[in-house]
Amino acid sequence: MEQPRPKLPELLAPAGNPERLRTALHYGADAVYVGLKAMSLRNYADNFTQEELKEACRLAHGMGRRVYVTLNAFARDEDLEALPQLLEQAAEAQADALIVNDPGVIRVARRLVPHMPLHLSTQANTLNAQAAAFWQEQGVKRIVLARELSIDQMAELIRQSPPELEFEAFVHGAMCVAYSGRCLLSAYIAGRDPNRGECAQPCRWSYEMRERGPGAEQGWFPVEQDQRGTYVLNSRDLRLIQYIPQLAEAGLSSLKIEGRMKSIAYVATVVNAYRMALDAYWQSLAAGTPYQLDSALLQELDRASHRPYTTGFALGLGATPYQAPESAAYIGEGTIGAVVLSYDPQQGRGIIEQRNKFALGDTLSILSPGDVGRTLMVEGLWDLEGTPRQDTPHPRERLILACHASLRPGDILRIIGI
Repeated sequence: MEQPRPKLPELLAPAGNPERLRTALHYGADAVYVGLKAMSLRNYADNFTQEELKEACRLAHGMGRRVYVTLNAFARDEDLEALPQLLEQAAEAQADALIVNDPGVIRVARRLVPHMPLHLSTQANTLNAQAAAFWQEQGVKRIVLARELSIDQMAELIRQSPPELEFEAFVHGAMCVAYSGRCLLSAYIAGRDPNRGECAQPCRWSYEMRERGPGAEQGWFPVEQDQRGTYVLNSRDLRLIQYIPQLAEAGLSSLKIEGRMKSIAYVATVVNAYRMALDAYWQSLAAGTPYQLDSALLQELDRASHRPYTTGFALGLGATPYQAPESAAYIGEGTIGAVVLSYDPQQGRGIIEQRNKFALGDTLSILSPGDVGRTLMVEGLWDLEGTPRQDTPHPRERLILACHASLRPGDILRIIGI
C-alpha cells in the first residue's frame, strides 16, 4: 500500500521588529512570531507596539501568512496584571495564535480570548505523548517540542497523538546551554532573569578558576590547559536543513527558526535557504524523484552570522558536539551592504538604503527570494540628486545604484569579500 504523502511543514521565522517581519515575509516565511513590549522571552528585542502589531497582521494576512504573539515568559503575579491588556491587543490586531508557557497565562487566555489558538512554548519541555495529551486538554492547539528530542522520538510522539494536535520544532539557530532554555546563570551572575526575557548570555563568557589558600588573589588559572579558550558552556548553533525530509515525514506541522534578536541579513539568509530547501523537497515528492539538498544552501547558511553548527539532539544523544569551548565569537562571511527599495529594469538602476560601507568596483552578492549565487559589480553610484559618489560613508543613506541584474524591493546586497 502506498504511504500517504507528508504535508509540507510551515516555515516559521523570528521577527524582532517590523523591519525583520517584512524581511521574513519577503523571503518566504509562512508565519512569523513576534513579541509585545512585555511578557516575551526576548525583552531586549525591539518588539512591537499595538499599532505595529496591527500593521504586521494586516501585512501578513494580505500575503496569506500568519502572525503568532509570544507571551511565554515565566510569570509572577505582578506580571499577570498586564496580561489582560496584552491579550486584548493581540486579539484586536487579529493575531493568529498566542505562544504561551505558564499555566496561569493559559488559564487567563482561555477565559478572556477563548477564540485565539494557543501554542505551547518549548520551555514547557514536552517530551512524551501523555504530556502532549494533557496540554491538549488544557486547550493547547500546537506544541513546540522540547529540543532534547531526536527526530525519531518526535515521530513516535506525534504518531501516538491525536491528528488534530499540531507539533512544531526548532530547526535552526542559537541553542541554550540549559535544559529546554530554563537557566539561572544570568539571574545569578548579572541580575537579569533569562526566564523573563532578560538573558545576558553568561554561558558565552570566558571563565577562569582560582585556587583557594594563601596568595589565592594571585592564583587565577584558565579553565582549560591550552590556548584555545575557556568558553566551557558555549553552545553551538542548531542547523537541520539537511534533514528536512525526515522532519516532514515525522509529522511536524511547523519548522521554527530561532533569532528575534538577529539582524535582517540573518533573517533573510536563513529563511531564504530553508524556503528553497522546503520547496525543492516538495517538488521532488510531486515528481517522484529523490530529494537532494543543494550544497549552495549550506554555503548560504555559512554566510549567516553563527557559531559552529550542530545537529543538537536531532540524531540522538552524542551524535554531534553540542558545545564550542574554543570561542564564543560569531562566524560568517556575509555583511549586509544595502537594502533594495525599488528597481527600474529599463534604466538598470535601483534605489538602495546603505547599511555598511562599500565602494565603486566592489562586488556584492544579491540575496533575492528563491535565488542565491548571483553577484553584481558596483559600476555606478549617485545620491538622490544625481551627484556621483565613490563610496557609501553615511549610515542608512538612500542612493541610486547602477545595476543590470534583476532586483526586487526588499532584496539585500551583501558584502562578501569576493
